[in-house]
Amino acid sequence: MDARTHTSWHEEGGFTSPDGVELYHQRWGPAAPARAQVVLAHGLGEHGGRYGRLVAALVESGLAVTAPDHRGHGRSPGQRGHVRRWGQYRGDLGAVLAEVRGGSEGAPLFLYGHSMGALIALDLVLEASGGEDAGSFGLDGLILSGIPLEPVGIASPWLIALARVLSVILPRMPLSPGIGADALSRDPEVWRAYEADPLVHRRATARWGAEALATIERTKRDLGRLTLPVLAVHGGADPLNAPRGSREVIRRASSSDRTLRIYEGARHEPHNDFGWEAVVADVVAWIEARCLGTGR
Repeated sequence: MDARTHTSWHEEGGFTSPDGVELYHQRWGPAAPARAQVVLAHGLGEHGGRYGRLVAALVESGLAVTAPDHRGHGRSPGQRGHVRRWGQYRGDLGAVLAEVRGGSEGAPLFLYGHSMGALIALDLVLEASGGEDAGSFGLDGLILSGIPLEPVGIASPWLIALARVLSVILPRMPLSPGIGADALSRDPEVWRAYEADPLVHRRATARWGAEALATIERTKRDLGRLTLPVLAVHGGADPLNAPRGSREVIRRASSSDRTLRIYEGARHEPHNDFGWEAVVADVVAWIEARCLGTGR
């Protein structure tokens, strides 16, 4: 499906993962050739269609956006909130980046990940070529929103222990992380939209939990290998993932280009909270500055 106007366009489609799963994605862009490409990786239990304000601002600034739905999420197939191994997420996102890079005619390429998507994105960058150049993806920058390096809202000790045990004996058993809509934003309109969204789910399996925990440990160990330009944004009142996780990324990354933005009072989704205009403007400005820095 492809809808185009004189100012912008939107299309839906699919792409094949490295292990043969047909996954859904959406793309948006300006009518003129895009000045840069942004791949957007969403969080747990949601989908790529929940980033309307951010996408609109990026497109208005002349950037194109590609947002896949992770396996087990949104319009993509698979058990809701389940993954057999974290490397499947990494492979899926890498395939999207390679596809976008192949069709971008040399435009700068940025990766934006929120929450679980931020963990997938950072893990992918660190794993690719030892974290030194993001492999063949040719990334020009990495944006991490609400990264779950210090989960506090769903990582109770008993749930962690349960996930690790059940991951071995009942890997597909669903567990409820207990995420309420009010943890995402202070805006009641966001709560209502989240509650009414048929593509949202609130489940994660025992295997997902164990894989996520292992990825957090691996990622924290390897943060010093991050050399890409990086922007970390975080809600100062995030009840799910503590802002100190974003601070740790910025403190330990080896990149000479590191930026941290903490939005006081904002909850887990600063791009969907009161004051979202400042968040979106900061992201757009950061990308635009790096586009100029590439000379393109």
